Amino acid sequence: QLQLVESGGGLVQPGGSLRLSCAVSGSTVDYYAIGWFRQAPGKEREGVSCISNTDGDTVYAPYMAGRFTISRDNADHTVYLQMNNLNPEDTAVYYCAAGRVLWLQQYTYDYWGQGTQVTVSS
Repeated sequence: QLQLVESGGGLVQPGGSLRLSCAVSGSTVDYYAIGWFRQAPGKEREGVSCISNTDGDTVYAPYMAGRFTISRDNADHTVYLQMNNLNPEDTAVYYCAAGRVLWLQQYTYDYWGQGTQVTVSS
C-alpha cells in the first residue's frame, strides 16, 4: 500500500509560478512511476507529467510547452511539479499518483492522492 499527499496548491496570478509536492509513503517498491494529473471544472482528468522511480526518465503531455518541470527527491520520497508562466486554463485540481509504467494513461496508476487545488486568476 502506498499513500500520496499533495501540497503546494493555491491562488496565483497569471504568469506566476507554483511548485507542487507529492509525498509518497508506504512500500516504495510497489510502483515504477509517479505521475501528475489534473482535472479542470467540467473537464475530464488529464495527464500532465510522470517520472520514473528508478532512472529519472520523464514524460510530459504535449501541451505543457516547456512550462512545467517534474523532478524527484528519492531520499525524501517526494516528487515535485514546478509550474511556470501559469494561465487561467491551468486552473484545476492536481493529483499525483503511483503507477506501474512510465506513461500518462490513468488506468496504469493504482494509488492516488486527494488532490490540491490550483487557481490561476487575477
